[in-house]
Amino acid sequence: MVYFVAILAVMSTLLGGLFAIRFRDKLHLILGFSAGAVIGVAFFDLIPESIELASQVYDVKTIALLMAIGFGILLILDRAFSIHMHEKNCCEKPEHRSWVSATTLILHSMLDGVAIGLSFKVSALVGWTVTAAVLAHDFSDGINTVNIVFKNKGDNQVARRWLIADALAPAVGILATLFFTISEPALGMILAVFTGFFLYIGASELIPESHHAHPTIWTTIMTILGIVAMYLIISFAV
Repeated sequence: MVYFVAILAVMSTLLGGLFAIRFRDKLHLILGFSAGAVIGVAFFDLIPESIELASQVYDVKTIALLMAIGFGILLILDRAFSIHMHEKNCCEKPEHRSWVSATTLILHSMLDGVAIGLSFKVSALVGWTVTAAVLAHDFSDGINTVNIVFKNKGDNQVARRWLIADALAPAVGILATLFFTISEPALGMILAVFTGFFLYIGASELIPESHHAHPTIWTTIMTILGIVAMYLIISFAV
């Protein structure tokens, strides 16, 4: 059963990434939607899930602190590796600007797979419920990963490499749970850190970049649509 779910996760992510590659000429609109999707996942998926899992052991203040730490970690990495471009020629190697954010999305996809695998250990019903929620936003995960690469001047070949890594990540997470288990509070604390990561990526990278060359009302509308879409997807999938 988990093998079939792993294949579904790979296909959903690949389709999202290929969609972003196909419509690259509309990148500013897709970036706007991706920004909303990333922020939506943080608000409607990661925050509630991390609190639900970690609050069994830790208080909400501790969980919120980890979210802030996650935000701060990515901020420091952003500055240290210059992954965010403010000026046209501020970095000699623009490919270095995307790897931290893309890796964050990939690690999150892997944790999604871990969540699926662990949920099937509880029961088939819980497993399929979690699977539905993950598959619902895997499509946007593929879009977001490709857009991070394009935002930092990567070409189609680079985007496809990162997309393949992101598509395989949930499958790796699912299969890994055949060999280990992790407590719910620990998983919740990890998700809290990723909440900070996602809030930083959406607010500090994707939103500014979507408006950088196209300061139109449509990019704002697409960002709002991304947030609303994630709310509806997560609400109906769970």
